[in-house]
Amino acid sequence: MFEKLSAPFPASSIHWRAQTVTKDGTKALALAYLDARDVMDRLDDAVGPANWKDSYFETASGRTICTLSIRVDGEWIDKSDGSGDTDVEGEKGSISGALKRAGVKWGIGRYLYDLGNVWAPCESQEFNGKPKWRKWGSGADKTFSDALAKLTGSQKPPSGPITDATRDWLAAQITGHGLSISEFCKARGIASLKDVFYEDINDSRKWLTENKKEN
Repeated sequence: MFEKLSAPFPASSIHWRAQTVTKDGTKALALAYLDARDVMDRLDDAVGPANWKDSYFETASGRTICTLSIRVDGEWIDKSDGSGDTDVEGEKGSISGALKRAGVKWGIGRYLYDLGNVWAPCESQEFNGKPKWRKWGSGADKTFSDALAKLTGSQKPPSGPITDATRDWLAAQITGHGLSISEFCKARGIASLKDVFYEDINDSRKWLTENKKEN
């Protein structure tokens, strides 16, 4: 379970935010982060939807604290961390940030903290006499890819047949999209969910999104 929680994410799941721009505005210090939904998907995949839960409370200083609990050998284990409001999403951002920080306590995305300083090409514009990041420039994607490859080394995302917990998660995703498991298996050309491999998960998610039935 812990290996699956802490496994590296596909590079496509990692997003990058500019923190500091160089004086000439040609490069920015890039911070890697995950979406909260990726953290929830990892929890579903690693332990099963019924074996984790989250709760939140706000401190007197306005900091949102998330307690992320996972059932281990029948016992609920809690780990907590918090976040303040973000400039973009305010309270919603603080909840997502708190979940992601609590997830790090369980090893989810923790390896990203070992990236060090990643300076990537960017385009900027002048604001109050100083360069302000506008968007990532040509070559930034390669910089990000190289940084992640160097960090993860020989580590790879899970592969091979999915586990029982992942099958439970996939079954819940299928029914949650208004489909039956038999419909899914027929469309995917498999006899049962036991024939699904980790390498098929992304395509399965795409198929479910494209074929979702309204209730």
